[in-house]
Amino acid sequence: MTPGAERIRIIRRHGGQVEATGPLDTLAADLLRRAGFLTFPTLSGPWIRLPFDLGAEWENERSSWAADMLTAARYPLTLDPTLRTGPQ
Repeated sequence: MTPGAERIRIIRRHGGQVEATGPLDTLAADLLRRAGFLTFPTLSGPWIRLPFDLGAEWENERSSWAADMLTAARYPLTLDPTLRTGPQ
């Protein structure tokens, strides 16, 4: 990881939605999609999030899975601690 590199962030927003933000290239977007994230075009760029209302446990599992895949692919990543399942 390059010191000072911008990180991909998977976070739960105040409204409860789980989003991925940061520098997302094609591989990162594909890994997020594999974990269940959806991509929607917006005027300010793609909005990448998990589907709404599938439950916190499902969101946490999918977020942790996405984080594990992105970490294995050597992306700098920050995962909201409330989304982590399993060992830290």
